[in-house]
Amino acid sequence: FYWHCISPEKTEPNGKLKELLDSKWGNVDNFLKDFSAQAVANFGSGWTWLAKNKDEIAIINTSNAGNPLTNNYMPLLTVDVWEHAYYIDYRNARASYVQNFNSLINWNFVSKNFDSEKITLKF
Repeated sequence: FYWHCISPEKTEPNGKLKELLDSKWGNVDNFLKDFSAQAVANFGSGWTWLAKNKDEIAIINTSNAGNPLTNNYMPLLTVDVWEHAYYIDYRNARASYVQNFNSLINWNFVSKNFDSEKITLKF
């Protein structure tokens, strides 16, 4: 799931997802600031997610192997904040890793998840 959340090509959120991001955070940049802040502050090893429950979206932090499905939320996007995800390239600079991650978000994948009732990964 994580690897599908990133893309070498620049993408932008669209449709109902963009409307909800704008409605809840004011704009996508504000969402990314909040998402980043929560990812950087996520204590220890875990994940920071954008997830939905019906038409509600939320940023959720989980520890270890946790995920939003256990709280009836469907994952839309995740960033891996386990140290192994960034230590070789970023050392202890989790904030720099998250900032770079944000520039690689595959909004097409995130939007597809939002528009769907279930996640479908095709390999």
